[in-house]
Amino acid sequence: MIRNVLGSFLALLGAAAAVLSPFRQWYDGRLGRHYRVDELFTGITGSRPGPLSSILVVFLFAALLTVVGVVLRSRLLVAAAGVVTLGFTVLWMVRQGEAVGSLTVSGDGSGLRWGAAEATVGAVLMLLGAWVMPGRRGGGRRPARGGHDQPYSAPDSKNPDTWPPTQEPGPSVQTSPLPEPEPDLYTGPPPEDRRPGPEDQDTAEYPSVPDEGPDTHRPPRP
Repeated sequence: MIRNVLGSFLALLGAAAAVLSPFRQWYDGRLGRHYRVDELFTGITGSRPGPLSSILVVFLFAALLTVVGVVLRSRLLVAAAGVVTLGFTVLWMVRQGEAVGSLTVSGDGSGLRWGAAEATVGAVLMLLGAWVMPGRRGGGRRPARGGHDQPYSAPDSKNPDTWPPTQEPGPSVQTSPLPEPEPDLYTGPPPEDRRPGPEDQDTAEYPSVPDEGPDTHRPPRP
């Protein structure tokens, strides 16, 4: 998100600089919008064209391409706008150098001026913005059917040991999410259902009584 905002800001800033550059001086006091587009291919002349036939049209097209690229988050469109702006600026430098013999930079305003430099900086900012922007990943398309993003289908009764999808051998897993109940350690019947057995019967003929000492109530022997 931060890279997208930063890249869009740099691209739009570069587009604005490129559009404003033809209204500034490019060389020897001459404005950039005073150069015809066809002069970049045939040679620089002293004519002053209208706005629709000057180099301003190229930079307006590059700015529009930049805005569309930012809205669509397309790095390709933004980079194409930067290449167009930089390409026409370099082409102008080549033709201007052929017209005057060599390009110079002087303090009295007779050489290269801020307009050409601003167009170059704007092209670099657009290229830098295209590099910073992350772009649209995946093109907004849904993942292919059967890919890893699709949920696994439950196996049928013919293959009970293929779930979960690890394909590990072993018995089929339980279908209930609850833990399996642990078996009780006592394996016999409950106490209330237990029947009395032989071991529960009293085998003595008479009930046993505690020993209370010598019998004092027995009559003496004759």
